Amino acid sequence: MTVDAHVVGAIGRGFLVLVCAMAGDTEAESERLARKIAGLRIFRDDAGKMNLPLAAAGGSVLAVSQFTLAADGMESGNRPGFSKAAPAVDGERLYMKFCEQLRCLGVPVATGIFGADMKVALVNDGPVTVWFDTAA
Repeated sequence: MTVDAHVVGAIGRGFLVLVCAMAGDTEAESERLARKIAGLRIFRDDAGKMNLPLAAAGGSVLAVSQFTLAADGMESGNRPGFSKAAPAVDGERLYMKFCEQLRCLGVPVATGIFGADMKVALVNDGPVTVWFDTAA
């Protein structure tokens, strides 16, 4: 793997969080999502059980804005639409609020650049991928 010399955000142990603000989302949802992620107990404790949250495991978050998670219309064709995503100004505000809330909860956060075309690398240590939807 070749690494670009211009790295904007990087972490060691922790979570890669792809954040997509949907039309109608609020700051309250950003805050609730941050609390949920900060408290998620999926790191192994001394007994090997998935029992530790991020802070107890010494972890961080790499938060990447990813509006393409709002893709829709795939059932009727091969080209996705993104009309369910929040407008960019709202998406950026909610993304920044999410990151700010994580930091307030004591979680170190690294970010990319909102709206930029980024290359993201991940080394997945374990079989855990979790989907959160604040609408559910």
